[in-house]
Amino acid sequence: MKILKIVLLIVGVVLIIFGLYNAFVPQQVLDIGPLEVNAKEGLSNQTLGMIGIGVLALIAGALLKNRS
Repeated sequence: MKILKIVLLIVGVVLIIFGLYNAFVPQQVLDIGPLEVNAKEGLSNQTLGMIGIGVLALIAGALLKNRS
């Protein structure tokens, strides 16, 4: 159970960080010679889903009790 708790906490933090990264860092879409086009997606459904699952994993890991 202790290993599951640690894994849930790590996965939760990674998903939240990755979701926030995708939401707020512009992604390079097109680069042709001197022309460069960047796009900033913002909070899409996929990004919100990743953040939500990360929060759920953090909560589950924090509330998981050790069986002794």
